[in-house]
Amino acid sequence: MLSFEKKKIIGMVHVEALPGTPLYKGSVKKIITKAVKEALVYTESGIDAIMIENMHDVPYLKGTAGFEIATLMAVIAYEIKRNTGLPLGIQILAGANKQALAAALSSGADFIRAEGFVFGHLADEGLFESDAGELLRYRKQIDAEHIKIFTDIKKKHSSHAITGDISISETAKAAEFFLSDGVIVTGSATGEEAKIEEIREVKQAVKIPVLVGSGVTDKNVQRYYEIADGLIIGSYFKKGGKWQNAVDKNRVKKLISKIR
Repeated sequence: MLSFEKKKIIGMVHVEALPGTPLYKGSVKKIITKAVKEALVYTESGIDAIMIENMHDVPYLKGTAGFEIATLMAVIAYEIKRNTGLPLGIQILAGANKQALAAALSSGADFIRAEGFVFGHLADEGLFESDAGELLRYRKQIDAEHIKIFTDIKKKHSSHAITGDISISETAKAAEFFLSDGVIVTGSATGEEAKIEEIREVKQAVKIPVLVGSGVTDKNVQRYYEIADGLIIGSYFKKGGKWQNAVDKNRVKKLISKIR
């Protein structure tokens, strides 16, 4: 179970392209083995939790994913959980929140990261409608209420012109009112820094945990760590600071030691 009595560092495992997607290379076993290997690097480096994501599955479907994706994500999550024992989360792109929740339940994962929970936005994949009501009813239906749902607000890689008159703090309040277990603040894109003033604004607006979801590095981690309840880190932990690369143990240890 992932709690925020103490601040948490969550390391990202970007699994290789999955079956049926354009970049799939034809070996399910290799995908599982590599994901578990990276998770063990995090474990040995003192990370608090792990999250897996299918970011190599470009181009993404909007709000859904096939059975072949959800089932393999569940298998990968199960193997990581079995080998590390750490709190584990799942995100399935793009906005495949039900599939992520089903995979989390089957694998014993602890949380999911959900896009499009409250308010609509325009993303690479098209127009997203909010799905809080549908998603939480599905969680109730499958008896998965022990699985936390952390939700992006004003998420990266998206246009928010249609909600431009709604502040990020009001968006966070809406997520809290709609029973989000925690909100995630990001920069404009993967690896881009979240704005410190926005994190402070959201922290003052809600009582649920506030996480930073992009742009954390060894140079800014202390500033983020002082304010937020948790940091989701992907790009910085990879070789060369590129999300596409393998986890770099030295980078993980460097950042962990800096805040501890």
